[in-house]
Amino acid sequence: MAEVKIVYWSGTGNTASMAEMVAKGVAEAGGTPVILPFEDITPEMLAGENAFALGCPSMGAEQLEESVVDPFVEELTGSVSGKKVLLFGSYGWGDGEWMRNWVDQMTGAGAEMIEPEGVICNEAPDSEAEAALTAAGKALAAAA
Repeated sequence: MAEVKIVYWSGTGNTASMAEMVAKGVAEAGGTPVILPFEDITPEMLAGENAFALGCPSMGAEQLEESVVDPFVEELTGSVSGKKVLLFGSYGWGDGEWMRNWVDQMTGAGAEMIEPEGVICNEAPDSEAEAALTAAGKALAAAA
């Protein structure tokens, strides 16, 4: 199977843990997970990928991180049509609006979601989140 890029931004470590759980699923499905912080990759580097994961926690008033992730995603949306994308992230308040908005943004640009609503968890991922992320990683590997 192919390499699968899992790109994330994490403020407290929760979303980084989630990226590791996605990677576990990718590896269990026979893929090769490549975990990268947003700062170490460009949107152009993802343009040629068939499938990838993006992770970002909810920030501020339920939005993507503004200085790194939001500009990256804005630029990336021009090249996601037909791509299989997994979105994930943690939150500490709110109801997941940031993820719904992010899913809408990506599907509006033509991306196909691995998980229709993304995968979110409140604070640190628990066993339920780990199971969901591992399963999503397996599906992501199969789509790559």
